[in-house]
Amino acid sequence: MLKIRCSSIGKIMTKSRSKTETLSKTCKTYLQELAIEEMYGKRKEFSSRYTDKGNEVEDDAIKLCENVLDLGFIIKNEEHFTNDYLTGTPDVNTDIILDVKSSWDATTFPFFAEDIPNKDYYFQLQGYLALTQKTKAYLCYCLVNTPTLMVEDEVRRAHWKEYLIDESDELREHVEAQHNFDNIPAEKRIKTFVVDYDEEVVQSIYDRIEECRKYYETLIS
Repeated sequence: MLKIRCSSIGKIMTKSRSKTETLSKTCKTYLQELAIEEMYGKRKEFSSRYTDKGNEVEDDAIKLCENVLDLGFIIKNEEHFTNDYLTGTPDVNTDIILDVKSSWDATTFPFFAEDIPNKDYYFQLQGYLALTQKTKAYLCYCLVNTPTLMVEDEVRRAHWKEYLIDESDELREHVEAQHNFDNIPAEKRIKTFVVDYDEEVVQSIYDRIEECRKYYETLIS
């Protein structure tokens, strides 16, 4: 039976432009990728420097949350959850659910955002709440220093972009400064959005998954 990863709920919840079809093109494309994986064992791999940084600094981001937010002792969660519709592994699962999103740099960090910048993350948190039967979650955008090896990659990329063969100390200093945020107070490097469990939203997710299952069966049959 098809189950959807919480991190992918946003893909299936996109609205269809067709007045006669429930599932959007984005949703169908995602389901087709899942079908190919099930039938042929070929999974679409996605990686970027942005997601790579998020994975690399996850522990640092969680520690930043622990130091700044008044949430008590928090540690990375390793437990995977599943129900009849969803699967997922929240970053932190204590008295509350907490999920961290590490921004690439200061230009992508939502310093002044009043609402969650990416609605997909709202659906992801609703999924985690449904799986863990919790009522409150925290979505925390974090701005932490980029790992040294990744900064070195950015320095090389900048040199090639500037068509420079020999390294420039000035260019290196500029790149390094763009990826170090020690000059920004810790409390300013976390942007937190509270997400409360919404039974109607979760039910709409389950209803959409039921529709997805019907389409998915046509792909793998």
